[in-house]
Amino acid sequence: MALEVAAIQEALRSAALDGWLLYDFHGSNPIAGQLTGVAGSAHMTTRRWYYLIPAHGTPRGLVHAIERHNLDHLPGETAVYAGRQQLDAGLDRLLAGVRRVAMEYSPLCAIPYLSRVDAGTAEAVRARGVEILSSGDLVQQFEARWSPAQLASHQAAADALYRIKDRAFADAAAALRAGRTMSEYELQQRMAGWFADEGLITDSPPVVAVGGNAGNPHYLPTRQTARPIVEDEVLLLDLWGKQQTTQGAVFADITWVGVTSSRVPDEVERAFQAVAGARDAAVALVDEAARRGADLRGWEVDRAARAVLDREGYGASVLHRTGHSLGESVHGNGVHLDDYETHDDRRILPGTGFTVEPGVYFETFGIRSEINVYRGERDVLVTGPRQMEVVTLR
Repeated sequence: MALEVAAIQEALRSAALDGWLLYDFHGSNPIAGQLTGVAGSAHMTTRRWYYLIPAHGTPRGLVHAIERHNLDHLPGETAVYAGRQQLDAGLDRLLAGVRRVAMEYSPLCAIPYLSRVDAGTAEAVRARGVEILSSGDLVQQFEARWSPAQLASHQAAADALYRIKDRAFADAAAALRAGRTMSEYELQQRMAGWFADEGLITDSPPVVAVGGNAGNPHYLPTRQTARPIVEDEVLLLDLWGKQQTTQGAVFADITWVGVTSSRVPDEVERAFQAVAGARDAAVALVDEAARRGADLRGWEVDRAARAVLDREGYGASVLHRTGHSLGESVHGNGVHLDDYETHDDRRILPGTGFTVEPGVYFETFGIRSEINVYRGERDVLVTGPRQMEVVTLR
């Protein structure tokens, strides 16, 4: 963080902002916690803290007396409060001379992933004559970009996920050939074991979904509710993870689909080709913008993918955005490819990674194809193979 202060201040001056006010209470703003290094620290964070990076001068913080050392690792001066009157006076001093600040705020909550500052805190800042603007572009620039080491960690995680995906399809196929009943849950638990073998961690076991369950984008099997993997149905696998032992490792996240038969049904094939076309249209748009060095917004990529699905007659079967940011959490703090659930007008900056995962969903099956994309300075890297045909498991 100390190395970034000068760059942040330059960005603030370019945006005609007086400062960036980072605020958190009880982990309510993970973006602030991640940027400052307070999240996951050895210190308790049960009280409100503020950290102002001004466009000019020295950063300054405000912390509770029982957690007075939580900002000691950051540059600048830190004031301490205990009672609410001291907090009010501390905020007066912290914001003295400040008129325009960036905070984790999105007007009308247009981008809820960014909107982390509660209404009461925003009122307290505005009551001191301070205008609040969105920190969206600052978060993109200083939190969402990957270092070379993080890109390498992502690539290693992606390679491992593809191996796990191949093992899962092979096990399902072997069970079908042997006439042995395997449930969604059993296959999921096997995959969880392979995560450990590969040195990956995750925040959830994989999605293993058969037939109509594949039509639910966030279906997770349990021992009690899992369906058997039987013939002549779609089998969808969605898996995500990151390296366990790498500091600052970022996630990879992929989805592939197969059928438990020797032939892909026409309706499944048609849906898959539409989804693959939408996926590839999104990647092509990002690639073209990167080669030109042009700005591209998340909503534009989502719109390009959904235009393909609309043209193929699947517009009514779309249930979610085209993709999400990847970071140290599987849903990162950067731009999402979204003009469906939200209107994400943040730029796709060089050095950031994200999923591209269009999908269509029905009562009897669902199709999604998910890949990971990294935007470089003048190029785009897809960090694993794209699924070009539905996997047949018989």
